[in-house]
Amino acid sequence: ELISSLRSKLRMLWEERELVLSEARECAELGEELEAMVRELCKPNEFERYMMFIGDLEKVVSLLLCLSSRLARVQNAMRRIDANTDAEEKQSLNERHKLLSRQREDAKDLKENLDRRERVVSGILDKYLTDQQLQDYRRFVQLKTSLLIEQKDLEEQIKFFEEQLGSLEKSIP
Repeated sequence: ELISSLRSKLRMLWEERELVLSEARECAELGEELEAMVRELCKPNEFERYMMFIGDLEKVVSLLLCLSSRLARVQNAMRRIDANTDAEEKQSLNERHKLLSRQREDAKDLKENLDRRERVVSGILDKYLTDQQLQDYRRFVQLKTSLLIEQKDLEEQIKFFEEQLGSLEKSIP
C-alpha cells in the first residue's frame, strides 16, 4: 500500500514537472521576444547590460537554491547526530555547515548586487518600452525566477520520493 502510494505521488510530481517545464518553455519564448525587442530599441551597450542581467539572473537564483538545498541536507544530517556518531563525522558535518553557510551568504550578496543591476536595467528599459512592454519584462523576470524555484523544489521532491521508494522496495523480500 505504501509503495503504491509513493508511486502515485511520484506520478503526480512527474506530471507537475512536465507542466512546469512547459511553462518554462513559454517563458523562454517570451524572453526571446523581449530580447529581440530590446536589441532593436536599445543601444548596444544597454542591450549588453540587459543580456548580462538576464543570464546572471538564472545563475544566481540557481546557485542560491542549490546552496540552500545542500545546507538543509547538512542540517538534517546534523539533527541525526547522536552519541553513536563518530567525532570525525561530526567535525565533517560542522565544517560543511560552516562552508555552505558562508557560500550562501556570498550568494545572497550576489543576489543583492543582481537586484541593483535589475533596477539599472529597468531604468534603461523605461526609456524605450511602453508601459505594457515594461509590464511584460517585469512579468518575465518574476516568472523566470518563480519557475526556477518551482523546478528545483519539484526535483528535490522527486529525488526524495524516488529514494524512499527504492529503499522500501529493497526492504521487502
